Amino acid sequence: MYAVVEIAGQQFKVAANQRLYVHRLEGAEESTVKFDKVLLVDRDGAVRVGNPSLEGASVTAKIVSHVKGDKVVVFKKKRRKGYKVKNGHRQCFTLIEVSSIEA
Repeated sequence: MYAVVEIAGQQFKVAANQRLYVHRLEGAEESTVKFDKVLLVDRDGAVRVGNPSLEGASVTAKIVSHVKGDKVVVFKKKRRKGYKVKNGHRQCFTLIEVSSIEA
C-alpha cells in the first residue's frame, strides 16, 4: 500500500515505515505530524484518486530529526571585469518516518 501526499508544497510517494527528507517542518523531534492532503491511495491494485485530495484520508508520520543538507556553492564571474562572487547555501530538512496511511 502506498499513497501520494503533499508535504510542504511538494508531492511524495510514501509507504508505511518509509523514511524520507522533506523541507523543514514545525514541531519537535519525536513528535507526530498528520498530513491531510492525500492525493492518491493504492491498496493492492485498488487505486483511489482525489479531486484534488481524498476526503477522510490521512498520513501519520513521526519527526525523527532536523538536519541540514549538503552545501551548495554558487560562484558567479564575469570575465575581464574583475567581478567574482562566491556564496554558499545549506537547505534545512526534516527526516520523517511514515507510521501509517489511513484511507
